Amino acid sequence: MTPLIEVRGLKKHFPVRKGVFSRVTGQVRAVDGLSFQIAPGETLGLVGESGCGKSTAGRTLLKLLEPTGGEIRVGGTDITHLDREAMLPFRRRMQMIYQDPYASLNPRMSAGDIVAEPLVIHGEGGTKAESRERIAALFEKVGLRAALMDNYPHEFSGGQRQRIGIARALALGPELIVGDEPVSALDVSIQAQIINLMMDLQDEFGLSYLFVAHDLAVVEHISHRVAVMYLGRIVEMTDKKSLFEQPLHPYTEALLSAAPIAKSGAKQRRRIILTGDVPSPIDPPSGCHFHTRCPYAAARCREEAPLLREVMSGHLAACHLHEDGMPAA
Repeated sequence: MTPLIEVRGLKKHFPVRKGVFSRVTGQVRAVDGLSFQIAPGETLGLVGESGCGKSTAGRTLLKLLEPTGGEIRVGGTDITHLDREAMLPFRRRMQMIYQDPYASLNPRMSAGDIVAEPLVIHGEGGTKAESRERIAALFEKVGLRAALMDNYPHEFSGGQRQRIGIARALALGPELIVGDEPVSALDVSIQAQIINLMMDLQDEFGLSYLFVAHDLAVVEHISHRVAVMYLGRIVEMTDKKSLFEQPLHPYTEALLSAAPIAKSGAKQRRRIILTGDVPSPIDPPSGCHFHTRCPYAAARCREEAPLLREVMSGHLAACHLHEDGMPAA
């Protein structure tokens, strides 16, 4: 089966400018060579600490940011260098749910007009009656009463506003939705409602998700596979069961050891405290980016960047410890 999304060596670097003449003095390597696939109907969780580049990766995938390098394929078609007009058919197939459910909605537009906006942009608004009927159906689909269509964003709760954002993302019938930490700004009880709604919509419409998050409990609940990012690179990727039960990268081990145990009877992990701060993406460490904080780092780690390779069936890790079959810990 052809993957819905295929990313090869994706990079997004931002120039650093200083001085009166704004001379370029360096680059922020926000995304530094990502490769992954997303199948139809699959959710890939993208997880990591703040500043690791995961949100930038999602925006670059949708070409809201122009890639610095690499390749993006949608249904086998390379869209990496398409101009704005040529991208229009692909915009319909890929939509986004934003992190802040208030800032992402225009306060001067009614909720109905916000949801209808993608249809208007793509010339699918139809008559006023047809448009209202279509928007009303979307409101009901995301758990909002159609009678609220004429209300404005400030009249809704945070969870309701995020439902409006989901309805807007659904308006054009997309195949992929990128969720940029879509529940991190919500109360825990509301988070569960939104996650369950997204999963129900996935089952109903066969949606694929790239779910960007830092909360491992949320990622475990919604994802089929998980990719762990550190300083612009994927360091581990596999199905969620394998990742949570047998992590292969020291960074993943540390993340999981810090996460609360939600399941009754589950064994508490040994707490791993990482020393030092996350290095700057302007001047990342040589070799393996994680070696400055890794408890198992060796001389080779400081000199040679490990490749993301299959260590076990379907389980990829970028760590020299596994190149000779030696487990991380």
